[in-house]
Amino acid sequence: VDEIFHAPKHPYTQALLRSMPSMHGETRTASPVIGGALPHPLNRPPGCPFHPRCPDRMGTCSQRMPALRPVGDVQLASCFLHHDEAEAA
Repeated sequence: VDEIFHAPKHPYTQALLRSMPSMHGETRTASPVIGGALPHPLNRPPGCPFHPRCPDRMGTCSQRMPALRPVGDVQLASCFLHHDEAEAA
């Protein structure tokens, strides 16, 4: 769990952690948000479901779903930033 909070690998996890309010931040300032709209659960986009909102997306992200693979010693990530493997069709 520490690794996820201190060195998140997936862009969605990074965005979620940035959007958390802080006890040490300035008061009355808008929290960072993840841009874009949530996909409809019954009409998800092809490829990675986060790709329309991902600041690090690549062309392959909209075409294939990345496989969940180890990233480092203790984390798993389903992201083409860390490997080229896609889920089996």
